[in-house]
Amino acid sequence: MMQKLFIDKKFKYDGSQLRPLYAYENFKILGDSIVSWIGPCDVAFDHMIDVEDKIENAKICGDLMLHFIIEFFGPDLTAGVTVQRLMASIIKDNIQDMTDYKFKLFRQGDDIYLFNESGHQKLSISIASRSSVSTMIHFAVNIINDGTPVKTTSLTDLGLKANDFAIKIMNDFSKEYDSIVIATKKVIPL
Repeated sequence: MMQKLFIDKKFKYDGSQLRPLYAYENFKILGDSIVSWIGPCDVAFDHMIDVEDKIENAKICGDLMLHFIIEFFGPDLTAGVTVQRLMASIIKDNIQDMTDYKFKLFRQGDDIYLFNESGHQKLSISIASRSSVSTMIHFAVNIINDGTPVKTTSLTDLGLKANDFAIKIMNDFSKEYDSIVIATKKVIPL
């Protein structure tokens, strides 16, 4: 079962949190987990794991974001990227439901964008990778637009409160993840 925790303490995501057993080491959550918190983002170059970002010398930052770290054990990186995109879809669907489809959002790969008269505005950042023991995902959504290196939109722009949104997303994600795991355990191999 996917365990979940909202951490009611603000701290910066710098990329060092994306490591095996982070939830266990820091919050005593052992096993598949999703943890969330609010804080700034500024990924240090030595913690960047997306080689494309390193080649482009990209800045991954924002003054205030809602962060999620997901860790699960067993599957390969293809499954990790699939779960990462599932998380993006769950976030996009929840925003559309919670705002009565007032905003035109779309998902491109693992990124979520708002489309309006001024073009595409990026809402999220994300990365998935594989450690020696688990698959890990960092997913973050802008709470405000300050401090971002590209044109963005945010939960504030969409009229959503980050704390409530975090709890809803973790509940929906863990329910979907658990349903997937159960589905793999009730079939006869061919």
